[in-house]
Amino acid sequence: MQGWAPLAIQAVTVALLVFAIGWRTRRWRLVWLPVSALVGVALAWGTHWNISTNGLAGDPAPRGLWLWLGLTGLAVGVAALGWRSADWRRRGASLLTVPLTMLCAALMLNLWVGYFPTFATAWGQLTGGPLPGQTDQATVAKMLATNTVPAKGKVLPVTISADASGFAHRAEFVYLPPAYFASDPPPALPTVMMIGGQFNTAADWLRAGNAIAAIDAFAAKHGGNAPVFVFVDSIGSFNNDTGCVNGTRGNAADHLTEDVVPYMVDNFGVSDDPANWGVVGWSTGGTCAVNLTVKYPELFSTFVNIDGDIAPNTGTKAQTIERLFGGDAAAYAEWDPATLITEHGNYRAVAGWFAVSAPAGAVGAPIPGSVLPEPPDSVTASTPTEAARALCGLGDAYGIECSVVPQAGKHDWPFAAQVLAASLPWLAYQIDTPDVPEVALPGTSTQPDGVSIAADGGAARQPTGVR
Repeated sequence: MQGWAPLAIQAVTVALLVFAIGWRTRRWRLVWLPVSALVGVALAWGTHWNISTNGLAGDPAPRGLWLWLGLTGLAVGVAALGWRSADWRRRGASLLTVPLTMLCAALMLNLWVGYFPTFATAWGQLTGGPLPGQTDQATVAKMLATNTVPAKGKVLPVTISADASGFAHRAEFVYLPPAYFASDPPPALPTVMMIGGQFNTAADWLRAGNAIAAIDAFAAKHGGNAPVFVFVDSIGSFNNDTGCVNGTRGNAADHLTEDVVPYMVDNFGVSDDPANWGVVGWSTGGTCAVNLTVKYPELFSTFVNIDGDIAPNTGTKAQTIERLFGGDAAAYAEWDPATLITEHGNYRAVAGWFAVSAPAGAVGAPIPGSVLPEPPDSVTASTPTEAARALCGLGDAYGIECSVVPQAGKHDWPFAAQVLAASLPWLAYQIDTPDVPEVALPGTSTQPDGVSIAADGGAARQPTGVR
């Protein structure tokens, strides 16, 4: 989706739009064409204003997005205002340019967020096709009864009750590694909760985030061993960023902690020990990963925060307090990670990987929390890098082992996929996945046998938390 195809579509669209505009009459050139251009400017400006006002993005959009939004408005104006002065060929061209310019704008949006890395991914998402490795409950039960161990893991759509939270959520998914099928009942494996970005479904990590391929590859290197993964819905509907808190947009935190965790223990027999639970999130999901771990250390012990914010964020701090907590500043403080850490006091056996995107030429070495200055009582940060440094520095002062790990990329799904693959060996070891060798947190130490911290190797650790 970032190769020759988008460029070809854009070139064809520009040529068709130029033909649709044409020279026509003097009135067309001096009146209706400028009005059409104003429609385009209004559309681009209005979209930019809406995104900025509602805090829908943390990083700037590519200029091409605003250009193509403007051209979309122009195309609409040309089709509507130029209909009477056009011949049948220009009428046909003007009608065709509207969806084409919209497609080009969508391609630029995708370039920004990396939602669809390939056309196959886009087709699968738009058509609701099956996920990689998808199966059903009956097949899982049969495989367990016959000890049929698959070469790759299986993905199971699940319907998790919201009785405890009352949170209206959409379909969620569970990944079961090959080792899960080795016995009946299955082993009490560790579990990782996966949370996506602001505009997401639970399936996005599996499609756009390429999670299944990464986990299957990891399991293949470790005799079929990997954690169980649950891909959750933390927003409930489009553009309902909850920040994974309990607030005016729903009790998302209660859903994740009081619905999802017990469901996984009761229905899949996973470990209920917090030492065996981790949370991975990208963008707003990264903020959730930190928040859930520091607020509920009795449930989670490990997190991977990928380009998250300093705190739940739906705009400015004042806008966030209003939108998520109905203007209650005290309620906001109950979900602010810096406040949670300082009020909790010293943590035990909690660790975190703060992944931050950086241009290829600006990637530095991982920074352990022990060398980051503890931030002041009032923590503010405007970028994911500043947020990671502030929270890791503060967390280390309260017993949370952590590192800030820069990686080449930008704030999009391909970067999230890259971080998942890179952090999975450490994460799996940290939550006591069977037969996974020791992997040190980047920047903190090297492994006993000198193997790079990013590679597999070293002596296998016997899990202590898995029963």
